[in-house]
Amino acid sequence: MLSKLRPFSSPSLSPEDAYRQRFLDNTDENLFMGSFESFADAEANAPASKALGYDHAEAAGLYSPQIYFYDYPGLFWLGRSIDAGLTRVFDLGGHIGIKYYAFRRVLSYPDSLRWTVCDVPSVIEQGRATAAQREVSGQLAFTTDYRDASGCDVLYASGSLQYLPVRIDGILSSLAAKPRRIVLNTTAVHPERTLYTLNSIGVAVCPYRIEHHEGLLATLAQAGYKRRDVWRNEGKPIEVPFVSGGDLPYYAGCCFDLA
Repeated sequence: MLSKLRPFSSPSLSPEDAYRQRFLDNTDENLFMGSFESFADAEANAPASKALGYDHAEAAGLYSPQIYFYDYPGLFWLGRSIDAGLTRVFDLGGHIGIKYYAFRRVLSYPDSLRWTVCDVPSVIEQGRATAAQREVSGQLAFTTDYRDASGCDVLYASGSLQYLPVRIDGILSSLAAKPRRIVLNTTAVHPERTLYTLNSIGVAVCPYRIEHHEGLLATLAQAGYKRRDVWRNEGKPIEVPFVSGGDLPYYAGCCFDLA
């Protein structure tokens, strides 16, 4: 059975060099590498041997509409929101609408629901095609411009803020009308500082921001929002090896209402 194990290390390589090779060769793991001064610096140092970011056909086919255990806190608050009549949902970084499809199996979507997904062009193209095929285009729409979140009831971001070059305060300040509610889930955070790194998703490498957790919550409060709930998405691993404090990040979420 030992012959089936992948040789992640070599006697001639240091552990750090062996991990770098594993990162570069990765096809099916979620890996992190390096520490950089900014999001742009991380992007500039991405390996040229890999595609950069999600804006290509391979990335558009990465995910399927499933409900994972870490989805449930966000699912709970989305369900509460829809039941309360907050039916204009803006799904920031929602891929091809995977959470729209996944959550409709357990939530009662009213006819008035309008769910808009914002993502990169290649992903959106696939999303529109899938929505037409599944005959949900009347309820599920797509955009590449986060400013289309203006006037929505719920801004929902699940596992996406860390991939965006603009922070949440920059997004909110660009909107003519702020969302009534913000629901974040599986957001990469750090207890001490903000850390910029690279994330290998197999088919590509992405610049990645691990936000200072308390700083993120303070940013939402400063933007005029009141905290309803905060949680930690236990069991979803994240670690940046060979970086000071790289063993401390975790995923978290929150629900904030416009005061």
